[in-house]
Amino acid sequence: MSYTIIRNAQIVNEGKIKTQDLLINGERIEKIGENISIKSLHREIDATGSYLFPGLIDDQVHFREPGMTQKATIYTEAKAALAGGITSYMEMPNTIPPATTLELLEQKYEIARNHSLANYSFYLGTSNSNLEEIKKVDPLKICGIKIFMGSSTGDLVVDNVASLENIFKHSPILIATHCEDDIRIKENTVPLRMQYGDAIPMRYHPIIRDEKACFDSSKYAVELAKKHNSRLHIFHLSTLEEIALLENTTPLAEKRITAEVCVHHLWFDSNDYATLGSLIKCNPAIKGHEHKPKLLQALKDGFIDVLATDHAPHTMQEKMTRTPDGSINYFKAPSGLPLVQHSLYMLLDFWNNKQIRLVEIAEKAAHNPAICFGIKDRGFIREGYYADLVIVNPESEWEVGGENIYYKCGWSPLEGYKFKSKISHTFVNGHLVYNNGLFNENNLGKRLEFIR
Repeated sequence: MSYTIIRNAQIVNEGKIKTQDLLINGERIEKIGENISIKSLHREIDATGSYLFPGLIDDQVHFREPGMTQKATIYTEAKAALAGGITSYMEMPNTIPPATTLELLEQKYEIARNHSLANYSFYLGTSNSNLEEIKKVDPLKICGIKIFMGSSTGDLVVDNVASLENIFKHSPILIATHCEDDIRIKENTVPLRMQYGDAIPMRYHPIIRDEKACFDSSKYAVELAKKHNSRLHIFHLSTLEEIALLENTTPLAEKRITAEVCVHHLWFDSNDYATLGSLIKCNPAIKGHEHKPKLLQALKDGFIDVLATDHAPHTMQEKMTRTPDGSINYFKAPSGLPLVQHSLYMLLDFWNNKQIRLVEIAEKAAHNPAICFGIKDRGFIREGYYADLVIVNPESEWEVGGENIYYKCGWSPLEGYKFKSKISHTFVNGHLVYNNGLFNENNLGKRLEFIR
């Protein structure tokens, strides 16, 4: 059955919402219009009262394979993403071994080719010593390179000034950065460790990884990018101060410096450590409540371009690692939280609360990632484009928990929360992979292609 008609959908696309039919032929959208008729054998879905979104594109996820498959795999997390309306993802290099060579990177592509239900791309990791590997990157084949600028992740930390200069000068492709100043973080840690030992309360996480640590590192990245005319994309902005480093007058397709905000930095704030503790420990830290409205407004106003998840699952056992006296061990409880299944739901909650428009959700989580990274034939609902689509019933309440969590780690910081809307269908390359809680795994996703 190669034809599918979606009837009477409220199509959310390119700044408009319009009730139309949509015809899928094989992998692609063939026609968008009213009262589409077709004589061939086909599937028909009545989407009356529902919204049809382009499949979301998440530009920052950690799927943990290879090397940490006790936390997650490409198969499990891509499946969870599809249940949450994310049809394409770009995955991080901090696996075991870290993907700092093109050979290791292709090994990850091979895993995805055999197991990923969603579309995929992978970042090449950077180090103080792999400049020659970076120079060999083909911009048409991968999404970008990833720099951990002086913080966060072991062998992938780039903290040598000369190495940073050379990467920004010579990279043939988009440079994505995690920006936190490691020296500042270590200085902030000392007095708290002296007072609490390993049992630093989680409420101090945004004090240790504070606004200045983020701003100083992001400012340095912007300065390097401007010096070398690099294509820079700053991941997971978490402070209102960093907004001042960005501009919103240049069309996105022409910007040399872009930025992303993650949904958890819009949803949670430092007050939530009291109830969720290490479950919402992440880097950069979730900070005070004053940052949330400023970051959301900067996203709406175009200073911040992309919305993503930084999906980073850990097992509950790891998150609850304790000191001998029974307290959570601040240093051993890992940073990161699982989000790919629930980010669209969180955005729809913002919509229900009149904080964001549906067309802005489509723009920031689908259109803009496609533009920002130059993704070919995805991110929009257009004739001729791949049929990566999500149908949302806006009036179907459900509660997060139990068997409806698809992450391999098996938990979510949102457990017990009731959402008012529900994803009913997800298509990837024209294939109905998710249908009201049931998965059809007969087709796998594709490697993302780029036009640059």
